[in-house]
Amino acid sequence: MGTKGREIVGTDVKALLTELNRAYADEWLAYYQYWLGAKLAKGPMKDAVMAELTQHAADELRHADMLALRIIQLGGTPVLSPADWLKESGCGYDVPADPNVATLLDQNIGGEQCAIVTYQKLIQKTQTTDPVTYNLAVQILSDEVEHEEDLQALKEDLEILMAQHRG
Repeated sequence: MGTKGREIVGTDVKALLTELNRAYADEWLAYYQYWLGAKLAKGPMKDAVMAELTQHAADELRHADMLALRIIQLGGTPVLSPADWLKESGCGYDVPADPNVATLLDQNIGGEQCAIVTYQKLIQKTQTTDPVTYNLAVQILSDEVEHEEDLQALKEDLEILMAQHRG
């Protein structure tokens, strides 16, 4: 990273790198959870759920790329081994062992809610100390809020469909 670019960060860069690497690990795990869930999904509205999960997977991969670039700009190294993603993760990984669309939606809604909290904290930490990381976190948070809304809308549609089917 350029010297001046690092100097303008008015916070503990090492601590910030730890948080960015945690988010980076979360994004890789979210990517895989979405990607695999899209392949395994079964049940009503399967096609719509698969399409949404596939789109979200692409977004999470893009977030991981954005975070990796910022980590490198700050003089850090992104988590190098996939084996370490789970250790570094703040949100964890919800194994899509049950391919039922309702279960997959619930798992991914939980992941998005965790991501929203993660990026909200990063925004609060960098708002007045690191405009570059702040703007990155705002961009990603916007996507995560949209993801949560998309998944909850699918869940509501699924619940209506299931109620009509029962009734």
